[in-house]
Amino acid sequence: MKIGLRILLSYFLILGLAAWFVLNVFVAEVRPGVRATLEDTLVDTAQLLAQLVAEDVKNGDIQHLALLQRMQNYADRSVDVEISGVRKASLDYRIYITDAKGIVIFDTEQKDVGKSYARWNDVYLTLRGQYGARSTRTDPNDENSSVMHVAAPILDNNQSGQARKIIGVLTVAKATSTIGPFIERSQQKILQRSFWILLASLMIGIGISWWLNRSLQKLRNYAQAVERDDKVSLPKLGNNEIGELGRALESMRHKLEGKQYVETLMHTLAHELKSPIAAIQGSAELLSEDPPEAERSKFLNNIIEQNQRQKQLIDKLLELIKVEKQQRLSQITNINIVDLLDQVLIDFSDAIARKNLRIQFDVQAQTQTIQGDPLLLRQAIGNLIDNAIAFSPNGAAIRLHQQVDDTHFTLFIDDQGSGIPDYAIDKIFDRFYSLPRADAAKSTGLGLPFVREVISLHGGEVRLQNLAEGGVRVEVRLGLG
Repeated sequence: MKIGLRILLSYFLILGLAAWFVLNVFVAEVRPGVRATLEDTLVDTAQLLAQLVAEDVKNGDIQHLALLQRMQNYADRSVDVEISGVRKASLDYRIYITDAKGIVIFDTEQKDVGKSYARWNDVYLTLRGQYGARSTRTDPNDENSSVMHVAAPILDNNQSGQARKIIGVLTVAKATSTIGPFIERSQQKILQRSFWILLASLMIGIGISWWLNRSLQKLRNYAQAVERDDKVSLPKLGNNEIGELGRALESMRHKLEGKQYVETLMHTLAHELKSPIAAIQGSAELLSEDPPEAERSKFLNNIIEQNQRQKQLIDKLLELIKVEKQQRLSQITNINIVDLLDQVLIDFSDAIARKNLRIQFDVQAQTQTIQGDPLLLRQAIGNLIDNAIAFSPNGAAIRLHQQVDDTHFTLFIDDQGSGIPDYAIDKIFDRFYSLPRADAAKSTGLGLPFVREVISLHGGEVRLQNLAEGGVRVEVRLGLG
């Protein structure tokens, strides 16, 4: 499982558990919170009404009490209002009053007057100076039929002293089902908004995971390309910890590659220079013995030839080093491949004429352009033409032809030489490796490695294979501009 997906799943698991815990607690607290608010309101209402009716209850003229008559009228009224999206069509308070013995002397519903409520908690506790409240179901089997009763003592206002006598109890009752719609609406809103918060959090988590996974994938692809010795530059990773890690890896890569490259280069260069140096030293020692003029001229020519070989070796090696250390093209232009090939053939026109070679040019003028560095491509294709000329017998033909699809241009260079021996197929692109030429001095063995590096810089590939009829085919595949 990818690290980005692991982080996303871990993030969402933690977020989900936290959300579940918070929602459970929050939703679980909504109903008790609303019930507590209702109880608080009932307490205030009961205390207020108990104070208002105290004098008349003391006088005992309860049936002709104007205030109680108004309470009765209140119970008969109807309303039609909307509160926070919930419609209210009736008044839900029930008010009853009991005397000091717990006998109901007033009831807005006019159904329990004369009955004893002395054993109900709201009346029982209040008559004993405690807070009296109860919640009773009208239907024992239906929890939604619960009615909350909150009582307040009716005190003798004329009695002096701190502990005034309780002469009755006033209870205000309200069905808890009336607050159910508010609770459900609140819970629904909480759940809806929580859902959107979770969705937004998930999208944020996906975004972060995508960014992290994308950055890590870039870094991984870069590391794999370095492992394959591909031409690759460090991708843009931003100014963050991943970017810092990438830049540290890039710096470490340059240091390690530089050290290894220098060590390998010095070993191979020292090995390749041994032969011309030994030849120069041998000729110089023989010249010091004052040989005849003919031999003197021969030894002198050998010194000049070996010195030229050293110069050529160093020049070509410097060219190869330059492209090997280059991670990207510094100059990119549109190149007409026909014009480029014409220039290369002009460069080698003298060598072609000396061997009386025939050039079969089957590359079409309408071929699309390619993008790249014209100087490097001219030099690379020139190396391939030079090899074809060197290994072709006098009077042979060299054929240049093409294959084009929607995205790539492929150049083929066929010669009629002796071909590549089987033992050399896997070594042909190695640095300093070269095959003997029939009529030319030993090459530096740096031409084909140079070609491979240049074509690689252009995002292409180069291959060599023997033709069935004899000779070698070079295949250069490049992207179209």
